[in-house]
Amino acid sequence: MSIYVGNLSYQVTEEAVQDVFSEYGEVKRIQLPKDRETGRMRGFAFVEMASEAEEQAAIDALDGAEWMGRDLKVNKAKPREERPSSGGGGGWDNRRRNDRRY
Repeated sequence: MSIYVGNLSYQVTEEAVQDVFSEYGEVKRIQLPKDRETGRMRGFAFVEMASEAEEQAAIDALDGAEWMGRDLKVNKAKPREERPSSGGGGGWDNRRRNDRRY
């Protein structure tokens, strides 16, 4: 399982996240997603720790804590939802698309 960390500063670094979370146990992995178009941090992270107990200790200590001028939102990450494939249709009437009279 991993931890979701929201409301992060856009200037946060992986090393800074590592420093904060390592106070509560061994940090195994950190993901700092970036916007595909701008390359800018998206303002959240996922942190995986060595044990459930360490994850819970970090959540208990850091949820609502102020860091880098922001109040953190820290909780267990929810499983990624399956998104339906776009399939190309999207409700558009293909007959109308091919009708040049409109």
